Amino acid sequence: MNLSFQLYSAREHPTWSTVFETLAGFGYRQVEGFGALFDDPTIDPVSLPAELARVDLSMPSAHMAVDMLEARPADAVALAQSLGVRLIVAPFLAPEQRPEDAKGWRAFARRLDAIGKRLAADGMPFAWHNHEFELQACADGTVPLAVILEDAPAVGWEADLAWVVRGGADPARWVADHNERIVAVHLKDIAPSGECLDEDGWADVGQGTMDWQGLVDQLRASDRDRLWIVEHDKPSDVVRFARRSKQAFDTFTGKPS
Repeated sequence: MNLSFQLYSAREHPTWSTVFETLAGFGYRQVEGFGALFDDPTIDPVSLPAELARVDLSMPSAHMAVDMLEARPADAVALAQSLGVRLIVAPFLAPEQRPEDAKGWRAFARRLDAIGKRLAADGMPFAWHNHEFELQACADGTVPLAVILEDAPAVGWEADLAWVVRGGADPARWVADHNERIVAVHLKDIAPSGECLDEDGWADVGQGTMDWQGLVDQLRASDRDRLWIVEHDKPSDVVRFARRSKQAFDTFTGKPS
């Protein structure tokens, strides 16, 4: 159970080489890439695998935009393979692109399923990463995430369970109902009400209100092999976040720090 670090959490850090060295020093062995990283002029995707390997890190998963995956799937797969990525994840749908009813969400699910089948033809698994909006019912009662999981069987779920909570749902119930679809887990924490306002109400993993011990135990009860990835959308101190979150995960899994 090697813990991964979503590099989006460190997007405001001065240099990526320092980020990689810091993560390796805390015992991380994996990172998750994100779209803007691959366009960052300060880092060359061609040399990125060697830069990671220099500090004993790898990148088994990466976020890539739906638009790219539909328009240029071969380029997406080539980039992923060059980085050693084994799972491509679509992470977001802009507000103006979100359907408003069951018909629209079923059409979107079919688009995701088509992406999944196309990537599978090249041996590349595919997953969807949720935010809170997929848990909020449309006016007709449609719960978007339920539609995606039902109508896109070629797509796994990268479960961001803190966003499930912010969407007003019970993460333990969603894990119980869809455990076998979960190919990756984002560990993110929610600060107590009124705290960490400068961090948009997020907390370091293990420092907030999420029952991560219970959720990790529930997820580990399945034999499903999956990735575990810590993330913070707006950390005021990324080094503190990385250190605390790694320590918390080691506690949850009974691994000596």
